Amino acid sequence: MKTWILLVGAGLALGYLYTAPDSCEGRCREPYSEEDECHCDAACERNRNCCRDYDRHCGEGAEEVMDTRAGEGFSRSHDAITDRDLLHISEQLYEADHNKARPTDIAINPQYQASPDETGDQQDHSPQPLYKYVNEKLFSKPTYSSFIKLLDNYQRATGREEEVTAEELREQDTFLQEVMKTELMKKLFTFLHQKNRYGSEQEFLADLKEMWFGLYSRGNGERDSSGFEHVFSGEVKKGKVSGFHNWIRFYLLEKQGIVNYFSHNFNGPWDTYPDVLGLQFSWDGFYKEVGSAFIGCSPEF
Repeated sequence: MKTWILLVGAGLALGYLYTAPDSCEGRCREPYSEEDECHCDAACERNRNCCRDYDRHCGEGAEEVMDTRAGEGFSRSHDAITDRDLLHISEQLYEADHNKARPTDIAINPQYQASPDETGDQQDHSPQPLYKYVNEKLFSKPTYSSFIKLLDNYQRATGREEEVTAEELREQDTFLQEVMKTELMKKLFTFLHQKNRYGSEQEFLADLKEMWFGLYSRGNGERDSSGFEHVFSGEVKKGKVSGFHNWIRFYLLEKQGIVNYFSHNFNGPWDTYPDVLGLQFSWDGFYKEVGSAFIGCSPEF
């Protein structure tokens, strides 16, 4: 379950690492699925539905050896990234999140649980705030403090060009430099380096900056959005909240009276952090029908 949570949240950043659906690279002996474009299971030759590169990756003589460098135990076949690899690295990153909140650092009050039919009714079923207590000493940690400085760099309406100042560019660089000092991000880079995705930490850092802060268009052809703005800060598109998946952002705006918590439709069954909450809320009058957040995780996670 922990791994599933991480992969859902990291999908924006990790999606490009998956192998192509028309290739057997990293898919040898994968269970048959009728949804697959082509197949790499042991019966595909008999069924004449193998991918074109089946022999190269999975046929007789093809090697799949274990990469045991640094005791990581990742499988390796022409530097493919397999489901097993993602499972393994995800659990490692979860364990390496040393900056996450402790159970005593946060107290939430989920109150009303909405049924699927109620998430869209825009009714405030919870009179109290979601957060009863947050130990704000967390926010003095370098990755938290540098993260929080980024949150006021965006105007939330899509379709309007973002203007990025020199100071904001420095804040982006500072944040990325701070997260790269953590064990969690060093483990992620080591994994990707071993898989020949990046030749140096500088190359990885440059790609991270483009992935999270590179601007693209969500409407009218304007460079009005970025991965960071959408996921962490939040946007308003066609009168509704889009993105906005960060617990720190939610807490800070709720404390200011700008966010109003309505209800939740899912509450993870864990007694520690990070925990997952599916929730409904209003952001300065704009509604989020089904949101989600990793409550208590560090910004780097």
